[in-house]
Amino acid sequence: MTEPGDRQIGKDQPVPPTPESAPGTPAARPQTVPAASQPPSGLPGASPRTSSDGSAPAPDGPAPWQLGSGGSQPVPGGPAPRQPGLDGPVRSLPMPPAVLVRPSAVLDQAHLGDIEGALGRIRLDDEQRTGWRRRLVTFLAIVGPGLIVMVGDNDAGGVATYAQAGQNYGYSLLWVLLLLIPVLIVNQEMVVRLGAVTGVGHARLIIERFGKFWGWFSVGDLFLLNFLTIVTEFIGVSLALSYFGVSPYISVPIAAALLVGITASGSFRRWERAMFVFIGASLLLFLPLVFLSHPDVGSVAYHFVVPGIQGGVSSNAVLLIIAIVGTTVAPWQLFFQQSNVIDKRITPRFIRYERADTMLGSLVVVGGAAVVLVATVYAVRNTSLIGHFTSALGVANAFGDKSRFLGAVFALVLLDASIIGAAAVTLSTSYAFGDVFNIKHSLHRKFRDAKAFYASYTAIVLVAAGVVLLPGAPLGLLTTAVQALAGVLLPSASVFLLLLCNDPEVLGPWMNQRWLNVLATVIIGILLMLSGTLVVSTLFSGVSAGAIALWLAGALAIGSVVALGWLRIAQARRRGTSVPVTTRRPVMTRAERMNWRMPPLALLKPVVWSPGTRLAMLLLWGYLAVTVLLLAVKAVQLASGG
Repeated sequence: MTEPGDRQIGKDQPVPPTPESAPGTPAARPQTVPAASQPPSGLPGASPRTSSDGSAPAPDGPAPWQLGSGGSQPVPGGPAPRQPGLDGPVRSLPMPPAVLVRPSAVLDQAHLGDIEGALGRIRLDDEQRTGWRRRLVTFLAIVGPGLIVMVGDNDAGGVATYAQAGQNYGYSLLWVLLLLIPVLIVNQEMVVRLGAVTGVGHARLIIERFGKFWGWFSVGDLFLLNFLTIVTEFIGVSLALSYFGVSPYISVPIAAALLVGITASGSFRRWERAMFVFIGASLLLFLPLVFLSHPDVGSVAYHFVVPGIQGGVSSNAVLLIIAIVGTTVAPWQLFFQQSNVIDKRITPRFIRYERADTMLGSLVVVGGAAVVLVATVYAVRNTSLIGHFTSALGVANAFGDKSRFLGAVFALVLLDASIIGAAAVTLSTSYAFGDVFNIKHSLHRKFRDAKAFYASYTAIVLVAAGVVLLPGAPLGLLTTAVQALAGVLLPSASVFLLLLCNDPEVLGPWMNQRWLNVLATVIIGILLMLSGTLVVSTLFSGVSAGAIALWLAGALAIGSVVALGWLRIAQARRRGTSVPVTTRRPVMTRAERMNWRMPPLALLKPVVWSPGTRLAMLLLWGYLAVTVLLLAVKAVQLASGG
């Protein structure tokens, strides 16, 4: 059973004996029953509470009753049993047939309790009611992780990339943004389920389910990529405030202190409210950009739905499309939203609200990207700047030449985007750090109670800010490295995500539907083609990006056909054997499904990969090894002036 407090069952801790794992009996995992979250009948409080949709039991933490070796006993941390008519608890009480509760896998006790959002609070003991008003109140309390992760992705690199698209290609690349909405929703919806159902961060799940090699490879690359991304955010801060004549030696340290102060406040609600302030500011800043840039509404609508490239298909245009995808769909988003959902204490009971939060965020991020692109077209219209993008500061100056007010607004948009991006990316790194090293990692904890968590956050911010202030630092090389490394990691991160969402030990009844697997596989194939194109084009600038994309698409198609045929042959050979099928979705009632949580990691059965999965992982490993090595060689050449 799960002990109350911070110490949880892990692979390095012994599992206490239960009736299923006691010596001399076959090991078996405990199974959830419908009454798992209710006191036994006949005791006070036995009437079930319902969720906001009127169907699921209300409690989300461990139920107060669990099967023990001598009958039903109170779970530590739960209320002691009371006999009707008595004022005090009794030490033992004959119980009806025992009810078995599945223990939780949550690693930090601070991740259990009331949901405390920026716009509301949900108490675990609240009686939930149905109706649109109650649902609206619940949604307002839940909204946050999906909106923040999406808006955070419109960071300094995002603003620069969207501005470059508008300056060099007019409205013609707006269709790329529209196509990104389903990609964002599919990827982030999967991490929403992982966070709400498992209570364990993305980094820890990869290590536990795929081994230390894959875990440390993924987490190590994530740490490096996130650090480089944070450096680019501080570059954005310095560029934005330099428009107003502020020195980077003043702006960057102030921004770093602001980030640390917001995050280390020891309150999840205060942190989320601060993020909402920045998000609200960005939405307000978009208004003058929209209305004062006088967009051609008909042309904007046309290019949103009709694919095309102004000036025709070229290597630079293909690379820019890849950059738009890479800056909008980033690996850190997977790690951040899953951990943030856990830290906000969102459980399966509230998954549909978090899905709505994610969809809202995807619309906001694409809308913001479109505003920057469309407004930039106005800034460079009838000037010699068309087709000659330099930096986001150059775009701000172009706005300033037409209107000093619009120039200031664009600079503030860049500043706001840099702050939100730095806060989200840095926090995703600290969450992963806490997952990997099994330390307290929650914004609900005060600094003195989670020193390592907040110290890691502070150290990352200070070091990244220091790199930007180094005289002669290769900031342009760092920006290029971020795009290339993100291109390498994105498809691999999506593969791990897809495998976790098809793991019955991890998600049980919440596993992916077949249609979602097909859609996710297609998306991964497209991302793999785009990332490969970006990497090859970065290494060999003389090769046409369009030709690279076509060759990679053909190679992926042929590889998929070969892999599918090999998998069919392997499945035919396995027919008639006693190999158990472990990917079937458990059959449960809606109430049981809403109350299902992943058991402690130590109780999970090992992962058994099919031949097809082994082949795919082997190919992925080869792809990652070769591309990372080539990128390292290229970085050394560029740094040495070669």
